[in-house]
Amino acid sequence: MHFKAVIFDLDGTLLDTLEDLLNTLNSVLLRHNYPTHSIDDCRYLVGHGMRELVRKALPEGVATPEIIDTLLPEFMQEYNLNWNLNTKPYPGITDMLEALEERGIKTAILSNKADQFTRLCADILLKEWPFDVVMGQKNGIPSKPDPTSALLVAEELGAAPSEILYVGDSGIDMQTARSAGFYPLGVLWGFRPESELLEFGAKSLAAHPEDIIKLLDK
Repeated sequence: MHFKAVIFDLDGTLLDTLEDLLNTLNSVLLRHNYPTHSIDDCRYLVGHGMRELVRKALPEGVATPEIIDTLLPEFMQEYNLNWNLNTKPYPGITDMLEALEERGIKTAILSNKADQFTRLCADILLKEWPFDVVMGQKNGIPSKPDPTSALLVAEELGAAPSEILYVGDSGIDMQTARSAGFYPLGVLWGFRPESELLEFGAKSLAAHPEDIIKLLDK
């Protein structure tokens, strides 16, 4: 298949961020005497952005805008200190990025994680691979699965939607890719199950990062 560019989700796709997200979230919840969550719970809480993460983590009936407005800055401040205690690229990611660079394929990151943290992750943990575009969630731009941000990234890459492979680990990512006219590839090492990826429209699945290169070389 001929693709001019690859757009990656970040959390659950390039980086395993779950433990640091969970520990930060539980720390804030404990401080306010709210129930905490397990690692498996957290797999389904993340994906829609940090404000939504806080909202979904609160008990039913508690998540008022006022309470979220109190907890979210605490979460952001603490995550800023602890985001990379356990966060790391998944096995095989660095070799895959190297192979993309060798092939001259443009790359981008598009995440619902706040833009400041998306860029921090890329700048520190993925600094050896200069992504052409890095974009996290920004005020005034709808979050995924709305295709607005995806199409903005495509424009910056100078690629038509049909020339873009979109790689992600969740139904949100598959919806984003389909809405934007990209080719949706679901990865099986991330936060969500294969069934969700297929339900929301994955055209192909990757069990290992090298499968992304195999698809590109077809």
